Parts: sequence; structure tokens; C-alpha cells
Amino acid sequence: MDKYVSPLSERYASKEMQYIFSPDKKFKTWRRLWIALAEVEKELGLHITEEQIEELKAHKDDINFEVAKEREKEVRHDVMAHVYAYGKQCPKAKGIIHLGATSCYVGDNTDIIVMTEALKLVRIKLINTIEKLSKFAEEYKGLPTLGFTHFQPAQPTTVGKRATLWIQEFLLDLEDLDHVISTMKLLGSKGTTGTQASFLELFNGDHEKIDRIDPMIAEKMGFESCYPVSGQTYSRKVDTRVLNVLGGIASSAHKFSNDIRLLQHLKEVEEPFEKSQIGSSAMAYKRNPMRSERIASLSRYVMVNALNPAITSATQWFERTLDDSANKRLSIPEGFLAIDGILDLCLNVVDGLVVYPKVIEKRLMAELPFMATENIMMDAVKAGGDRQELHERIRNLSMEAGRNIKEKGEDNNLLQLIAGDPSFNLTLEELQKTMDPRKYTGRAKEQVEAFLQDVVNPMLEKNQDVLGMNAQINV
Repeated sequence: MDKYVSPLSERYASKEMQYIFSPDKKFKTWRRLWIALAEVEKELGLHITEEQIEELKAHKDDINFEVAKEREKEVRHDVMAHVYAYGKQCPKAKGIIHLGATSCYVGDNTDIIVMTEALKLVRIKLINTIEKLSKFAEEYKGLPTLGFTHFQPAQPTTVGKRATLWIQEFLLDLEDLDHVISTMKLLGSKGTTGTQASFLELFNGDHEKIDRIDPMIAEKMGFESCYPVSGQTYSRKVDTRVLNVLGGIASSAHKFSNDIRLLQHLKEVEEPFEKSQIGSSAMAYKRNPMRSERIASLSRYVMVNALNPAITSATQWFERTLDDSANKRLSIPEGFLAIDGILDLCLNVVDGLVVYPKVIEKRLMAELPFMATENIMMDAVKAGGDRQELHERIRNLSMEAGRNIKEKGEDNNLLQLIAGDPSFNLTLEELQKTMDPRKYTGRAKEQVEAFLQDVVNPMLEKNQDVLGMNAQINV
């Protein structure tokens, strides 16, 4: 308790995402890359024995962290410290570990591998969020609710239709995510300035063999290819693309959480609230939307964090500078840990959303007479009235009803005012028959059905193997 610990690991991110960015994962990946390099070099004709490679494989997972740590204090170089530590465990293979490579061979390739794995975990959670929202949309596709523009009462929609707006934004994020995942490539092994000069020396100028190194490494590490050209590092533009995708998901999650917070204020929809949960230390009655607020809070962090790799990418000098390193160690893992926490919260909130139809109906009915004025006017015209005259009359009566609500605190009495005006020739009973909210939601229900059937469900069917995830939040 006497040192700073990131709340991303203590409070928000899942164990799965934390492991992806753990030292154990990192250094085991380094060793897999060293093995892959040795295998490729052996297969291409360098004097490396099968015994050496088997020795490397025998110790790929039992990392001697303390040896590496002590060595790094001496040499001030993390990669060479781990080369030394691996060599201590593999005396026969010591001389061929990291042969021809530069530090970025393990550092950058591991970054790509780790980010790709993390993106795939984000993808699973994003798809499950969409799936849970689609069930919510289906359940409430026909429930009329007051629509808002500018957070002012507007034409009615349905609760399910509103949910499709959240889904659609997450689907756009999924498109971007799938594109980035599909284009992730390894750095390969290109040397200190990306020219593969060290391999030209190792292979006595055999360009044909050197051309095979990167594709063979990529295949052994589960990738289709390597970036065709590089300096010492892969382009930091890749980090920009990755964190921009996370920023997009955060933006969608933020919008979703804001809507839930506003709806909870209106007492129409409420996020999960546990039996023993305390809403306020002072006001015992309060049920604050703390999960949605946390989504918004973490989302702002992720959106702003996306600037880090963009600025880093823009300021790289020629073939390599090292001012990216410290920034990458923070911005990449913490961006992923934060988006992981956000999606777990989204899963948790959507899974337990509570809808209050009576409150929704009460608010809608209080505003519906204003929404119904066009229909009322048409009915009055059919009964023999003058459209221009009726338009002016209904405008004045609407303003009078509005004043009664705002200045006197009365209920909406527009229907009574219209019934009392002989110009309309309509009774209160006739007017009240027009107050069925379903008459004013347009094609909202049908739009939900078509959207789920034509867009969402086909995507979910293609990804059935990753569905069924539930999220537990820590606090």
C-alpha cells in the first residue's frame, strides 16, 4: 500500500487483458521470436543445430527474471539483459540467440503480436455488447417513448429504435476494428536501419535467402506477412491506427452511457443497481448511474489518449529515435486496459437495464397532444373546417397550453382547449381517441425489425463462437 498502482489494473481491466500486457506474456513472446529466428536461419543454411533449437524450446517459458533484472542494472539494456539470461539457461545455444537481429526484432514484433491479440479480445467484447443490445432492441422495439432533439420533446420513437442507434455506432467501430486486425503485419527482422545489412553479411550476399527471412518468421508467428519496408522500427503510424480504433469505440460507448444517464434522470431507464449498493454517502435515497458515469469517464481518457501515438508518429526522425519508447509503454497498454474496462461496463449495464414503461408512458402522454396537433387539424378539416384558420387557432391554443404548464405548473390541457373551441367541431372524447402513442412512432418498430434481421443478426451468426460473454466488474 506504499506505492502507486494503476487503477486500470486494480479496478477496471479484466485479468485476460492484463495478462496480454504482462511481463510474462512479453518475455515469453521474445523467446518465441528468438526460436523462430533461429529456426529460419537454420532452415536457410546457417550452422545452427537442432540440439541448440531444442534447448531454446526447453526454456521458452521458464524465464529467469531475476537474472535478467540484475543484468539490466549493469548493461542498461533490457533486450541484451534477456539475451544474457536466456543464454544462461541455454549454454549450447547462447551464441546463436538474437543472431543478426536488433532490439526491435523482439520489441516491435512483440508489440504487434500483443496489440493484435488485444484487438481480438476487444472484438469479442464489442460483439457481445452488440448482441446484448440487440436483444434489448428486440424486446422493446414497439414500446413508444418520447423522442428528443436538442433534449427537447420531439416526435415519439420507440425504446428499441433508440437502442438501434447505439448498436449502429458500435457496428461502425466493428468495421474499423476488423479492418485494422486484418492489416496487422509483423516488422520481421530488418536490422538497425531496416536494410537487412547484417543478414547480407550472415548469408554471404545471398539476396534470395534474405528475401525468405521475413515471410518465414511471419508464418512461424501466425501472421500472413511483414511490413515490406521499415526503418529500425515498424511505422509508428500503426500505433496511431490501433488507438484511433479504440478511441472510436470509446466515443460510441460514451454516447451510449450519456443517453443512459439522461434516461435515468428521467426515471425511464435505469442501469443495474445492486441490493447493497450505496448511491450516495449523504443521500440514502439516491441511485446514481455510477457504471454509466464510469464508462464516460474512462472513454474520455481513451479518446484523448489516441493523441499520444499520433504525436509520436509525427515526430519520429528518419530511421529511428527513442522518444517513442516511454510513451508507448504507457499509451498502448493503458489504452487497451481502459477500453477493456469500458466494454466490461457496457456488457454489465446492457445486461441489467431496467425499463419503466409507466414512467415512459406518463411523460409521453404529457407531451403527445402537442405532437398530435397535425392529425387533429386534419380531422377538423375533414369535418368541414378551414385549414389556414385552424392552423392559427391551434398554434395559439398550443402556446396557451404551454404557458399553463410552464407558468402555472398545470397539466397539459391542450385537448380541453381544442374541444372548447367551436372552430374544430371535435369533442374531448373524439380527441382522446387520437392519443394512441403507436400512431405517432412512424416506422420505428419496423425499422428495428429490419435492422436486426438484415444487419445485426447476420453478423452475430458469423460470430456465434464468441457469443455468451458476461462481464463482472470489480467495483
